[in-house]
Amino acid sequence: MPSAVRKTLLVAAAVLAALVLVPVSLTVAYRWIDPVSTLMLADRLLGRPVDRRWVPLERIAPSLIRAVVASEDARFCSHAGIDWAAIDLAMAKAERSGRRPRGVSTITMQVAKNLFLWPQRSYLRKIVEAPLALWIDLVLPKRRILEIYLNIAEWGPGTYGAEAGTRRAFGKSADSLGPREAAILATSLPNPILRDPRHPGRGQLGLVYRLERRAAGPDGSVPCVL
Repeated sequence: MPSAVRKTLLVAAAVLAALVLVPVSLTVAYRWIDPVSTLMLADRLLGRPVDRRWVPLERIAPSLIRAVVASEDARFCSHAGIDWAAIDLAMAKAERSGRRPRGVSTITMQVAKNLFLWPQRSYLRKIVEAPLALWIDLVLPKRRILEIYLNIAEWGPGTYGAEAGTRRAFGKSADSLGPREAAILATSLPNPILRDPRHPGRGQLGLVYRLERRAAGPDGSVPCVL
């Protein structure tokens, strides 16, 4: 094998090993170290303002924890990072409708994406995201996973985490949220730019009403955290 080809293969192998080892090692460290997301890093590199105020989970209102879990990942406490039952259901619905399967992203998968991957949807990202989610669930306690998610989730341009998001939307701290305010924030998560929690539109308010009811029921139960 020519030396130039050998060197290229060695470099490629080293890059691949780094891409694997960096997130694997950082996940272990994130049990104790509070991380930042790739979006936050991108904002800082581009010179855009970033507002993120890390708070421990006990300083986030239980109403927001319940609303986020009910909205984003109702089986958060029972799956191992990937909700295979939800994936099977989405695939069955897609087969019946003839449409592409709807994305089923757990909170753990969103943590993997926000910490290590890029925001644009693609099959490649999902392929990488899945094993990272399994690793995160294996290494980190559920409580820590949810704490990280609620502190890196985007709630507006340059606004990250429950504390900054709550102060931007309602001018109060994250530990003082009521059920309605929590539901507004939770329903903003899929796209906080279009669904500005400061000015929820009529369609979003319909989602808020339904989410309030869900969060008060079994879907809002978070026994692994609360």
